[in-house]
Amino acid sequence: MAIFLGGGLETFISIRSLMITVGGTLAATFINYPLPEVLRLVTVTKKAFFNKSLIPSEIISLLVRLAEKARRQGILSLEREMENIEDDFLKNAVQLAVDGTEPELIREILASEVSYLQERHKLGQSIFQSMAAYAPAFGMIGTLIGLIQMLRTLNDPASVGPGMAVALITTFYGALMANLVFLPMAGKLRTRSEQEVFIKELIIEGIISIQSGDNPRIVEDRLKVFLPPKIRQSSFREQGRKSVDEREETEG
Repeated sequence: MAIFLGGGLETFISIRSLMITVGGTLAATFINYPLPEVLRLVTVTKKAFFNKSLIPSEIISLLVRLAEKARRQGILSLEREMENIEDDFLKNAVQLAVDGTEPELIREILASEVSYLQERHKLGQSIFQSMAAYAPAFGMIGTLIGLIQMLRTLNDPASVGPGMAVALITTFYGALMANLVFLPMAGKLRTRSEQEVFIKELIIEGIISIQSGDNPRIVEDRLKVFLPPKIRQSSFREQGRKSVDEREETEG
């Protein structure tokens, strides 16, 4: 709105400035990072904006339901539940429990997977952070190029104003890209990563508790500490029991 009130968008469009700022930023990024990692940013960006995050309360209800079923029918009965689990991490965790893996080994295996996940996410964040540093630098380089070209025609006063405007647009592009695109994207990935790690740690605690043979009430109380106090009042154990009863009636 500020741009339109100041005279229109066409003033801020410069193909030369875009070539220097965008092209320079991409070139520096490709030099600094392996090509497959940079190309993978498309997938990472898509996940950051469009992937549906798992809801902690729903995960707790599911884990409590699994604990109820394991308590009533044995741990092997959870194998049939794996067909209805969409999350790969949770499915793998349930499979480890069904296979009779020791709780400490389950924690070690799943914690390693979480650790590698964090490393992959950190790489994506670092690429965007690097691009946020490159963009203003190439914007300044573009400004210097524009000033040099402008000084060559300094004997023509009419060309000084437009030339100065084009020179400054590259700095504008660099600052805009860094602060409106790259830094927010890095922050978005960091937030998504923290949410995903939180859910996975919740799953680890629940599966280990189930494998250890804990009472469903204990499973519920152990997992409730992951939630804010206001949400802890609901009984996930009752929800889990109701869900498993409905499931069994349907199967019957």
